[in-house]
Amino acid sequence: MSAVVERSGRPAAPGLPDRPRVGRVRSMVDLYLTEMRTAIAVQFQYRVANYFYMIGMVAEPVIYLVVWSSVARSQGGAVGGYTPGEFAAYYIVWTLVRNINIVFTPYGWEWRIQKGQLSGQLLRPIHPIHYDLGYFAGMKFVVLVLWLPIAAILSLAFHPTLQPSGLGIGVFFVALWGAYLIRSLNMWVLGMITFWTTRVSAIFELYMALELIFSGRLVPLTLLPGWAQGVANFLPFQWTFGFPINALVGKLSTTQLLEGLGMQALWIGIGATIIHFVWRAGIRRFSSVGN
Repeated sequence: MSAVVERSGRPAAPGLPDRPRVGRVRSMVDLYLTEMRTAIAVQFQYRVANYFYMIGMVAEPVIYLVVWSSVARSQGGAVGGYTPGEFAAYYIVWTLVRNINIVFTPYGWEWRIQKGQLSGQLLRPIHPIHYDLGYFAGMKFVVLVLWLPIAAILSLAFHPTLQPSGLGIGVFFVALWGAYLIRSLNMWVLGMITFWTTRVSAIFELYMALELIFSGRLVPLTLLPGWAQGVANFLPFQWTFGFPINALVGKLSTTQLLEGLGMQALWIGIGATIIHFVWRAGIRRFSSVGN
Protein backbone atom coordinates (compact mmCIF):
# COMPACT_ATOMS: atom_id res chain seq x y z
CA MET A 1 0.00 0.00 0.00
CA SER A 2 1.48 3.33 -1.02
CA ALA A 3 1.57 6.11 1.52
CA VAL A 4 -0.17 9.45 0.97
CA VAL A 5 2.41 12.22 0.74
CA GLU A 6 1.68 15.79 1.85
CA ARG A 7 2.98 18.83 -0.03
CA SER A 8 5.71 19.16 2.58
CA GLY A 9 7.09 15.81 1.38
CA ARG A 10 6.30 14.01 4.61
CA PRO A 11 3.94 11.02 4.51
CA ALA A 12 0.51 11.71 5.95
CA ALA A 13 -0.70 9.67 8.89
CA PRO A 14 -2.49 6.51 7.72
CA GLY A 15 -6.26 6.95 7.52
CA LEU A 16 -6.15 10.77 7.60
CA PRO A 17 -7.46 12.83 4.67
CA ASP A 18 -5.09 14.81 2.49
CA ARG A 19 -4.81 18.21 4.20
CA PRO A 20 -4.77 20.36 1.04
CA ARG A 21 -7.93 18.64 -0.14
CA VAL A 22 -9.62 19.22 3.21
CA GLY A 23 -8.56 22.85 2.98
CA ARG A 24 -10.15 23.21 -0.45
CA VAL A 25 -13.40 21.74 0.81
CA ARG A 26 -13.42 24.12 3.78
CA SER A 27 -12.70 27.04 1.46
CA MET A 28 -15.65 26.12 -0.74
CA VAL A 29 -17.94 25.77 2.28
CA ASP A 30 -16.78 29.16 3.56
CA LEU A 31 -17.36 30.69 0.13
CA TYR A 32 -20.92 29.40 -0.08
CA LEU A 33 -21.75 30.43 3.48
CA THR A 34 -20.31 33.90 2.90
CA GLU A 35 -22.23 34.38 -0.35
CA MET A 36 -25.44 33.13 1.27
CA ARG A 37 -25.07 35.45 4.27
CA THR A 38 -24.39 38.36 1.94
CA ALA A 39 -27.48 37.58 -0.13
CA ILE A 40 -29.69 37.30 2.97
CA ALA A 41 -28.45 40.66 4.29
CA VAL A 42 -28.90 42.40 0.92
CA GLN A 43 -32.33 40.95 0.21
CA PHE A 44 -33.69 41.84 3.65
CA GLN A 45 -32.31 45.35 3.14
CA TYR A 46 -34.57 45.60 0.06
CA ARG A 47 -37.39 43.49 1.47
CA VAL A 48 -40.16 45.93 0.45
CA ALA A 49 -39.05 45.90 -3.19
CA ASN A 50 -38.73 42.11 -3.06
CA TYR A 51 -42.18 41.79 -1.57
CA PHE A 52 -43.81 43.88 -4.28
CA TYR A 53 -41.93 41.84 -6.88
CA MET A 54 -43.30 38.60 -5.40
CA ILE A 55 -46.82 40.04 -5.21
CA GLY A 56 -46.56 40.98 -8.87
CA MET A 57 -45.71 37.40 -9.72
CA VAL A 58 -48.90 36.15 -8.05
CA ALA A 59 -51.06 37.42 -10.93
CA GLU A 60 -49.84 34.70 -13.32
CA PRO A 61 -50.72 31.63 -11.19
CA VAL A 62 -54.00 33.17 -10.01
CA ILE A 63 -55.14 33.53 -13.62
CA TYR A 64 -54.21 29.91 -14.32
CA LEU A 65 -55.95 28.82 -11.11
CA VAL A 66 -59.22 30.60 -11.84
CA VAL A 67 -59.35 29.35 -15.43
CA TRP A 68 -58.62 25.70 -14.69
CA SER A 69 -60.82 25.59 -11.59
CA SER A 70 -63.71 26.83 -13.73
CA VAL A 71 -62.94 24.19 -16.37
CA ALA A 72 -62.87 21.48 -13.70
CA ARG A 73 -66.27 22.51 -12.36
CA SER A 74 -67.73 22.58 -15.86
CA GLN A 75 -66.38 19.05 -16.48
CA GLY A 76 -68.15 17.56 -13.48
CA GLY A 77 -65.65 18.44 -10.75
CA ALA A 78 -62.27 17.36 -12.17
CA VAL A 79 -60.10 17.63 -15.26
CA GLY A 80 -56.82 15.87 -15.88
CA GLY A 81 -57.11 14.28 -12.45
CA TYR A 82 -57.28 17.64 -10.66
CA THR A 83 -60.21 19.00 -8.68
CA PRO A 84 -60.62 22.75 -8.10
CA GLY A 85 -59.08 22.33 -4.65
CA GLU A 86 -56.12 20.46 -6.12
CA PHE A 87 -55.66 23.13 -8.76
CA ALA A 88 -55.59 25.66 -5.92
CA ALA A 89 -52.91 23.62 -4.13
CA TYR A 90 -50.92 23.22 -7.35
CA TYR A 91 -50.76 26.90 -8.20
CA ILE A 92 -50.19 28.09 -4.62
CA VAL A 93 -47.19 25.76 -4.34
CA TRP A 94 -46.30 26.99 -7.86
CA THR A 95 -45.68 30.48 -6.45
CA LEU A 96 -42.94 29.14 -4.16
CA VAL A 97 -41.36 26.90 -6.79
CA ARG A 98 -41.33 29.79 -9.29
CA ASN A 99 -39.44 31.99 -6.85
CA ILE A 100 -36.99 29.23 -6.00
CA ASN A 101 -36.30 28.93 -9.73
CA ILE A 102 -35.17 32.55 -10.03
CA VAL A 103 -31.48 32.31 -10.91
CA PHE A 104 -28.86 34.41 -12.70
CA THR A 105 -30.30 35.31 -16.10
CA PRO A 106 -28.46 34.76 -19.40
CA TYR A 107 -29.08 38.44 -20.16
CA GLY A 108 -26.71 39.21 -17.29
CA TRP A 109 -23.82 37.68 -19.20
CA GLU A 110 -23.92 40.47 -21.76
CA TRP A 111 -23.58 43.00 -18.95
CA ARG A 112 -20.85 41.01 -17.20
CA ILE A 113 -18.69 40.90 -20.30
CA GLN A 114 -19.34 44.50 -21.40
CA LYS A 115 -18.59 45.93 -17.95
CA GLY A 116 -15.53 43.77 -17.35
CA GLN A 117 -16.99 41.91 -14.39
CA LEU A 118 -16.20 38.53 -15.90
CA SER A 119 -12.57 39.55 -16.36
CA GLY A 120 -12.32 40.23 -12.64
CA GLN A 121 -13.92 36.90 -11.79
CA LEU A 122 -11.36 35.06 -13.91
CA LEU A 123 -8.60 36.36 -11.64
CA ARG A 124 -10.09 34.49 -8.70
CA PRO A 125 -9.00 30.91 -7.95
CA ILE A 126 -12.58 29.57 -7.82
CA HIS A 127 -14.88 28.97 -10.78
CA PRO A 128 -17.34 31.91 -11.15
CA ILE A 129 -20.40 29.64 -11.07
CA HIS A 130 -19.90 29.02 -7.36
CA TYR A 131 -20.46 32.70 -6.58
CA ASP A 132 -23.78 32.65 -8.40
CA LEU A 133 -24.90 29.39 -6.82
CA GLY A 134 -24.04 30.59 -3.33
CA TYR A 135 -25.58 34.04 -3.65
CA PHE A 136 -28.86 32.94 -5.21
CA ALA A 137 -29.13 30.05 -2.74
CA GLY A 138 -29.02 32.58 0.09
CA MET A 139 -31.82 34.54 -1.53
CA LYS A 140 -34.11 31.52 -1.25
CA PHE A 141 -34.27 31.75 2.55
CA VAL A 142 -35.56 35.30 2.24
CA VAL A 143 -38.00 34.18 -0.45
CA LEU A 144 -39.42 31.50 1.85
CA VAL A 145 -40.02 33.97 4.68
CA LEU A 146 -41.71 36.46 2.35
CA TRP A 147 -43.75 33.75 0.64
CA LEU A 148 -45.48 32.40 3.76
CA PRO A 149 -47.97 35.31 4.20
CA ILE A 150 -48.75 35.23 0.47
CA ALA A 151 -49.45 31.50 0.66
CA ALA A 152 -51.69 32.03 3.69
CA ILE A 153 -53.77 34.68 1.90
CA LEU A 154 -54.10 32.57 -1.26
CA SER A 155 -55.12 29.57 0.84
CA LEU A 156 -57.87 31.54 2.55
CA ALA A 157 -59.12 32.78 -0.82
CA PHE A 158 -59.03 29.51 -2.83
CA HIS A 159 -59.23 26.67 -0.26
CA PRO A 160 -56.56 24.28 -1.57
CA THR A 161 -56.77 20.50 -1.15
CA LEU A 162 -53.33 19.48 0.04
CA GLN A 163 -52.74 15.91 1.23
CA PRO A 164 -49.00 15.19 1.03
CA SER A 165 -47.39 12.11 2.49
CA GLY A 166 -44.46 12.35 4.88
CA LEU A 167 -42.19 11.13 2.09
CA GLY A 168 -43.71 13.66 -0.29
CA ILE A 169 -42.92 16.52 2.08
CA GLY A 170 -39.32 15.38 2.43
CA VAL A 171 -38.92 14.89 -1.32
CA PHE A 172 -40.45 18.32 -1.94
CA PHE A 173 -37.78 20.14 0.06
CA VAL A 174 -35.00 18.14 -1.58
CA ALA A 175 -36.58 18.64 -5.02
CA LEU A 176 -36.71 22.41 -4.52
CA TRP A 177 -32.91 22.50 -4.34
CA GLY A 178 -32.63 20.04 -7.19
CA ALA A 179 -34.84 22.30 -9.31
CA TYR A 180 -32.72 25.30 -8.34
CA LEU A 181 -29.51 23.57 -9.41
CA ILE A 182 -30.92 22.29 -12.70
CA ARG A 183 -32.23 25.70 -13.69
CA SER A 184 -29.05 27.45 -12.56
CA LEU A 185 -26.94 25.15 -14.71
CA ASN A 186 -29.28 25.51 -17.68
CA MET A 187 -29.17 29.31 -17.47
CA TRP A 188 -25.39 29.22 -17.23
CA VAL A 189 -25.19 27.13 -20.40
CA LEU A 190 -27.39 29.66 -22.19
CA GLY A 191 -25.36 32.56 -20.80
CA MET A 192 -22.08 31.11 -22.07
CA ILE A 193 -23.40 31.41 -25.62
CA THR A 194 -22.30 35.05 -25.32
CA PHE A 195 -18.73 33.80 -25.80
CA TRP A 196 -19.75 33.25 -29.45
CA THR A 197 -22.43 35.91 -29.98
CA THR A 198 -23.20 39.33 -28.56
CA ARG A 199 -26.94 38.66 -28.24
CA VAL A 200 -28.49 35.65 -26.52
CA SER A 201 -32.04 37.00 -26.33
CA ALA A 202 -33.51 34.99 -29.24
CA ILE A 203 -32.20 31.68 -27.89
CA PHE A 204 -33.30 32.61 -24.38
CA GLU A 205 -36.83 33.41 -25.54
CA LEU A 206 -37.02 30.02 -27.28
CA TYR A 207 -35.85 28.31 -24.10
CA MET A 208 -38.48 30.14 -22.04
CA ALA A 209 -41.24 29.17 -24.50
CA LEU A 210 -40.26 25.49 -24.30
CA GLU A 211 -40.03 25.68 -20.51
CA LEU A 212 -43.46 27.29 -20.25
CA ILE A 213 -45.06 24.45 -22.22
CA PHE A 214 -43.16 21.38 -21.05
CA SER A 215 -42.39 22.15 -17.40
CA GLY A 216 -45.79 22.14 -15.75
CA ARG A 217 -45.53 25.87 -15.26
CA LEU A 218 -48.42 26.77 -17.55
CA VAL A 219 -50.59 23.74 -16.75
CA PRO A 220 -50.02 20.38 -15.03
CA LEU A 221 -48.47 17.99 -17.54
CA THR A 222 -51.42 15.59 -17.32
CA LEU A 223 -53.49 18.22 -19.13
CA LEU A 224 -51.18 18.15 -22.17
CA PRO A 225 -51.72 15.84 -25.16
CA GLY A 226 -49.99 12.47 -24.99
CA TRP A 227 -47.29 13.44 -27.49
CA ALA A 228 -46.41 16.55 -25.46
CA GLN A 229 -46.11 14.51 -22.28
CA GLY A 230 -43.79 12.15 -24.16
CA VAL A 231 -41.60 15.05 -25.31
CA ALA A 232 -41.51 16.44 -21.76
CA ASN A 233 -40.00 13.18 -20.52
CA PHE A 234 -36.86 13.85 -22.58
CA LEU A 235 -36.42 17.45 -21.39
CA PRO A 236 -35.23 18.85 -18.06
CA PHE A 237 -38.07 21.31 -17.58
CA GLN A 238 -40.59 19.20 -15.67
CA TRP A 239 -37.98 18.42 -13.00
CA THR A 240 -37.76 22.13 -12.17
CA PHE A 241 -41.50 22.84 -11.89
CA GLY A 242 -43.97 19.99 -12.23
CA PHE A 243 -42.10 17.42 -10.18
CA PRO A 244 -41.51 19.51 -7.02
CA ILE A 245 -45.08 20.80 -7.10
CA ASN A 246 -46.67 17.37 -7.51
CA ALA A 247 -44.41 15.92 -4.82
CA LEU A 248 -46.11 18.17 -2.26
CA VAL A 249 -49.58 18.19 -3.78
CA GLY A 250 -49.62 14.41 -3.40
CA LYS A 251 -50.00 13.34 -7.03
CA LEU A 252 -46.99 11.01 -7.12
CA SER A 253 -46.44 7.49 -5.85
CA THR A 254 -43.41 6.47 -3.81
CA THR A 255 -41.78 5.03 -6.92
CA GLN A 256 -42.42 8.23 -8.89
CA LEU A 257 -41.02 10.36 -6.07
CA LEU A 258 -37.76 8.40 -5.96
CA GLU A 259 -37.50 8.24 -9.75
CA GLY A 260 -38.02 12.00 -9.86
CA LEU A 261 -35.10 12.61 -7.52
CA GLY A 262 -33.02 10.31 -9.70
CA MET A 263 -33.95 12.30 -12.80
CA GLN A 264 -33.02 15.53 -11.05
CA ALA A 265 -29.62 14.07 -10.18
CA LEU A 266 -29.19 12.99 -13.80
CA TRP A 267 -29.95 16.44 -15.19
CA ILE A 268 -27.68 18.09 -12.62
CA GLY A 269 -24.89 15.81 -13.82
CA ILE A 270 -25.66 16.57 -17.47
CA GLY A 271 -25.72 20.31 -16.82
CA ALA A 272 -22.44 20.25 -14.89
CA THR A 273 -20.76 18.23 -17.64
CA ILE A 274 -21.94 20.59 -20.39
CA ILE A 275 -20.73 23.60 -18.42
CA HIS A 276 -17.33 21.98 -17.89
CA PHE A 277 -16.69 21.54 -21.60
CA VAL A 278 -18.43 24.67 -22.90
CA TRP A 279 -16.64 26.84 -20.34
CA ARG A 280 -13.24 25.50 -21.39
CA ALA A 281 -14.02 26.10 -25.05
CA GLY A 282 -15.61 29.50 -24.51
CA ILE A 283 -12.95 30.92 -22.25
CA ARG A 284 -10.37 30.38 -25.00
CA ARG A 285 -12.39 32.76 -27.19
CA PHE A 286 -12.99 35.31 -24.46
CA SER A 287 -11.48 38.77 -24.79
CA SER A 288 -12.34 42.02 -23.08
CA VAL A 289 -11.55 45.70 -23.42
CA GLY A 290 -11.55 48.48 -20.88
CA ASN A 291 -12.05 52.22 -20.87
